[in-house]
Amino acid sequence: MSPSVKKKSFSQSGFFDLRVLVASVISLPSAFLVLVALGAFPDTSLLAQAAVQNQNAGVSAVYKARAGQHGTRGEPNLSGAEAGATHSQGMEGVPPVAAMAPTRSSFMATWEPVSGAIGYRLDVSTNSLFSSYVSGHQDLDVGNVTSRIIGGLSSGTTYYYRVRAYNALGAGGDSNAMSATTTTSSGLVINPTFDSSILNDPNSAAIQAAINRAIAIYQSLFSDPITISILFRYSTTEPNGHPFQSGVLSVSDFVIYSIPWDTCINALRADAKTANDTTANASLPPNALSMNISVSGANGRAIGQDTPPAMFANGTVGNGGPYDGIVSLNSSVSFQFTRPPSPSNYDAQRSIEHEIDEILGLGSRLPGGGDLQPQDLFSWSAPGTRNLTSSGSRYFSINSGNTNIVGFNQDPGGDLGDWLSASCPQANPYVQNAFGCMGQISDVTATSPEGVSLDVIGYDLVSLPPLPAHLGNISTRAFVQTGDNIVIGGFIITGSGQKRVIVRAIGPSLVNHGITNPLQNPTLELHDHTGAVIASNDNWMNAPNKQEIINSGLAPSNNLESAILTSLNPGAYTAIVRGVNNGTGIALVEGYDLDPAAASKLGNMSTRALVQTGDNVMIGGFIVTGSGEKNVIVRAIGPSLAQHGITNPLQDPTLELHNGNGALIAFNDNWKDTQQAQIQATGLAPTNDKESAIVRMLAPGQYTAIVRGKNNTIGVALVEVYGLN
Repeated sequence: MSPSVKKKSFSQSGFFDLRVLVASVISLPSAFLVLVALGAFPDTSLLAQAAVQNQNAGVSAVYKARAGQHGTRGEPNLSGAEAGATHSQGMEGVPPVAAMAPTRSSFMATWEPVSGAIGYRLDVSTNSLFSSYVSGHQDLDVGNVTSRIIGGLSSGTTYYYRVRAYNALGAGGDSNAMSATTTTSSGLVINPTFDSSILNDPNSAAIQAAINRAIAIYQSLFSDPITISILFRYSTTEPNGHPFQSGVLSVSDFVIYSIPWDTCINALRADAKTANDTTANASLPPNALSMNISVSGANGRAIGQDTPPAMFANGTVGNGGPYDGIVSLNSSVSFQFTRPPSPSNYDAQRSIEHEIDEILGLGSRLPGGGDLQPQDLFSWSAPGTRNLTSSGSRYFSINSGNTNIVGFNQDPGGDLGDWLSASCPQANPYVQNAFGCMGQISDVTATSPEGVSLDVIGYDLVSLPPLPAHLGNISTRAFVQTGDNIVIGGFIITGSGQKRVIVRAIGPSLVNHGITNPLQNPTLELHDHTGAVIASNDNWMNAPNKQEIINSGLAPSNNLESAILTSLNPGAYTAIVRGVNNGTGIALVEGYDLDPAAASKLGNMSTRALVQTGDNVMIGGFIVTGSGEKNVIVRAIGPSLAQHGITNPLQDPTLELHNGNGALIAFNDNWKDTQQAQIQATGLAPTNDKESAIVRMLAPGQYTAIVRGKNNTIGVALVEVYGLN
């Protein structure tokens, strides 16, 4: 169900009129595209998840608590200036409020901004008359924001709230009472507390909104019935009052508990709820690799252990400490709290998610020794070979090293529990990258390395509904020549957020499929909608992210073939396949969707090539994935290409559609001959009567579209596949 939004008017006063908008959200879409982290980590004095002695022992009746700290650095500043230099940053506009479903112990109240207001006061009660108040929520000054997370509530209870705007002249009247009901179901809850450094900041609304957006991601992804309490700060100092080290973007302080090896391993096995868990548990060490496993307090509770909050606002640990951790953003850093960030600013939400991940339990025991952390259980250097050292290479894998999900950072200038990072701008700017880049964003998702890691160390990913049927990939086989007769593949990404794709140009290996004249050495270019080249590749083994191409399971089988794996924003893209040194031959251009759960989709795909006869006709393949059926239109365009400068268009194309068994399921010569009304209703009818089109509802599976010239004519044609709503 979508968020339910209501508007109510405030009573009149001599101050101004106030209208309140409250969103009582019943459910939340379960996944966000795409993710990543700001930065690297400080030197080893901050890097080590250091043990800080308790203020007071015996916080837990079972395990002893201590404090850990983690710091994040930004990219090296190429001008030589400090990345964390003080800057002048104006107040950002108030961003849209994050959608957040009520949990068993919290909900989000939102309201419209009021012209002239400098702040709002909030009341929360369990009755509409407000004869009593929820503790701490009577006339609560929430600052100049338009939303507030209300936490610490009872499950299955209806709460009422109202706000009053104020300025220097006084307060306005109460809004009408609005209500929200907490759920009775389980689910992860992150209860934020905003330090005065945020509440009193002129940019408070944007800062709080970025934090709330990050929290909404985690609460939508994980179903663990635990509440995690985090204090958020925006300051030039750490919680203990010490200045941030030079270049540090953000710091997380958190509670650590040491759990005996067998107890922790057995708890992880018992917590298995997803396919990731089952796979990961099969790779757990058969024998203890350390006496204990060091877990964060939040992580301990996620696997059913007695590891309560124990941190105070100054970062020390002791009996009665109310927090699981503290996230401190360095206010002297060029952060931007709205998206997208400018090229000269760091994305604050990415840094917030990075530090939340640390409080939830991501990280490594490295560079020191001692007890492993849960993520260390999945550190490998090769199939069957663990690496728990800072030497050589390491990568995150949940199947005994057989699949490299992401590399671990081994650069001592960054945190060794974070991901290996490329130079800026990064093709994969993940949330936990050890070194981040200005101007780049990403989030934790169910399929990102962070989401998978949190899943296997004890958090429970929400069971997602099956994805609706959609276009998963397309490939076209055609004869590559020179000039206008090269192969040009186009595709469009629709929706919101980035889409992870791999585009391939296949040639030599086609000989294994009976092709006698394959293109021996294809090259591949990827262009954006402006025509600019945004990526290129000759031999895929030379790609800077070669390992990620291998990890995708879609690496070409011949080293002379080409591949580009990247994340793309919504828009139109073109892939061009040529032969090295003007070589010619049959080649295959392909595009694969690597993240079908993302909010962005492959909306349509097309390929332009020279259509000849025999094996040199144009053959387009596509896959429908997901559940249910997908309505598509397939087109073969020829004569109208003359309007776009093509001097030798195919004058009369025909179109065949075959299923995965090779059976012909539809044929069309001239589009008006069959399905004219259906084709016109799509808004995608060809402009020339001799061109071909087929509209068809297709079940998930593989399909092939074959374009030929009528009476064996030849010429340049375009084969297209559009996914219809």
